[in-house]
Amino acid sequence: MIHPIIAQVTARIRERSQARRAAYLARVEQMAAAGKTRAALACGNLAHAVAACGNDEKGRILDMTRANVGIVTAYNDMLSAHQPYQGYPDIIKAALAELGHSAQVAGGVPAMCDGVTQGQPGMDMSLFSRDLIAQATALSLSHNTFDATLLLGVCDKIAPGQLMGALSHGHLPTAFVPAGPMASGISNDEKVKVRQQYAAGEVGRDALLQMECGAYHAPGTCTFYGTANTNQLVFEAMGLMLPGSAFVHPHSELRHALTREAAQRISAMVGGSSQFRPLAEVLDERSLVNGLVALLASGGSTNHSIHMVAIARQAGLIMTWDDLSDLSDVVPLLVRMYPNGPADVNAFEEAGSVPGLLRRLAEQKLLHMDATPVFGTMADYLKRPHLENGKLVWETVGESSNPEVLALSGAQFQVSGGTKVLEGNLGRAVIKVSAVAPEYRLVEAPARVFSSQHAVEAAYKAGELNQDAIIVVRHNGPAANGMPELHKLMPVLGNLQKAGHKVALVTDGRLSGASGKIPAAIHVTPEALHGGAIGLLRDGDLLRLDADQGSLMCLSDLTGREPAAIDLRAEQEGWGRELFGVMRRAVSSAECGATIFE
Repeated sequence: MIHPIIAQVTARIRERSQARRAAYLARVEQMAAAGKTRAALACGNLAHAVAACGNDEKGRILDMTRANVGIVTAYNDMLSAHQPYQGYPDIIKAALAELGHSAQVAGGVPAMCDGVTQGQPGMDMSLFSRDLIAQATALSLSHNTFDATLLLGVCDKIAPGQLMGALSHGHLPTAFVPAGPMASGISNDEKVKVRQQYAAGEVGRDALLQMECGAYHAPGTCTFYGTANTNQLVFEAMGLMLPGSAFVHPHSELRHALTREAAQRISAMVGGSSQFRPLAEVLDERSLVNGLVALLASGGSTNHSIHMVAIARQAGLIMTWDDLSDLSDVVPLLVRMYPNGPADVNAFEEAGSVPGLLRRLAEQKLLHMDATPVFGTMADYLKRPHLENGKLVWETVGESSNPEVLALSGAQFQVSGGTKVLEGNLGRAVIKVSAVAPEYRLVEAPARVFSSQHAVEAAYKAGELNQDAIIVVRHNGPAANGMPELHKLMPVLGNLQKAGHKVALVTDGRLSGASGKIPAAIHVTPEALHGGAIGLLRDGDLLRLDADQGSLMCLSDLTGREPAAIDLRAEQEGWGRELFGVMRRAVSSAECGATIFE
């Protein structure tokens, strides 16, 4: 039997989604009924599709008894997480050729890095890149020459966008092929220390740059538990990749073997085979809830309170923040990775990785073990891969080898999950509490109101914030300026808290997986531009944020106030941002996935 709250949340997602899910599945079935679409192409169409191929590859693609796998890649060579993908198409093609099958790079999708664009104009386009990537993925697959899909993508908006796009071709078997994290660099404690010292003016830019280059230093994902690594953990928990494959090092023999295995196994699952397992069958309400449970139990990125809603909608499912909040009440925090603790994702991999976490969740009846993953059964996702005499094998995961990172059976770091929903007369918001000490979860203080993180930084440097305060940053929602992440605030607010001040953040912007020790009510909806009460606030208004009770209140009288008039053109034009005006006008609220899709 599964935990009653897990069952209840799953049932209500299924019930409220009936009409939307039925329409999605009907659309998928119609595409599947067309059979091997490559066989239906006109001769000229087929000739174009194989014109660049060598004779052997051309023969395999034109042989309709063989599988042709479409690869959608996010490769570029300036971003550490995606640079390892450069050689993946050749590995996949060689593995498939051994079985008489083929693969083609169906297309490439943009892969921007929030780590590069933090505090820069590019960050105002970051969230919109997810839906752009979804469109690019769908467009890549639109040639209809493929029998299955492999998605090469890891980071923040990229992997969710690829999944959303692949769901438009949900009749195809589909799997992610991860690349893995870079080796650990300097400690996370040292990273935070130097950033706070720089914010306080105690060290210069040279010291900061030396530290940052020591933290981000090699191919692979960043090693902290931000949005990129949350993608990998959650998608493995949803059964969207090979078991135990999320955090294997990019250049290890095991990683190479896993990439080959994913290619060969997906080729055996195409339409007409006894193992046929399309993406639409894999991603249902059970796998969705499994992903949400893993998100909460690991203290994952708050960006997923947006991404999971948007992904669900593309699969014909309707989930809400209330679902997430109710799950959080019964899902314990079982993982401590930075910023929820000092360890990084490599320590988590050594302690037991995703299979170890799923084992703990299964023990507590918090997982749908009857969900249908891409490969095998959910029982297989409690196993870890390794090489034995050069052969890839999986063994059932044992107890955590590091109880400071992955809790032992019967233990937990916190009784509830890492993410909570706040509600009150300022609207609804999300807060990540897994890294916030209990004594900091209730803050009642006067507001200091800003319209950008840069203005907050300037006020701090001018000595204007040395007080108890709830910092309000508004007009940073999706419709206003693309909902940028506001990471410049973390060292500033961390220093204020360290100095003994009661401090919190309230914003209609984002913070993502790097939000840490400061209580931060983010994704406030309605956003200021759409008439949200956050747009009525003034300096000195008394605010109350209570993470434990789930409330976000203004205790001052807002009656009769007019919303602040803000000129947003500086955040909407230049550096390509003017090209995304159509998205700003069409985007839904954060609570509805901050998406342009219906």
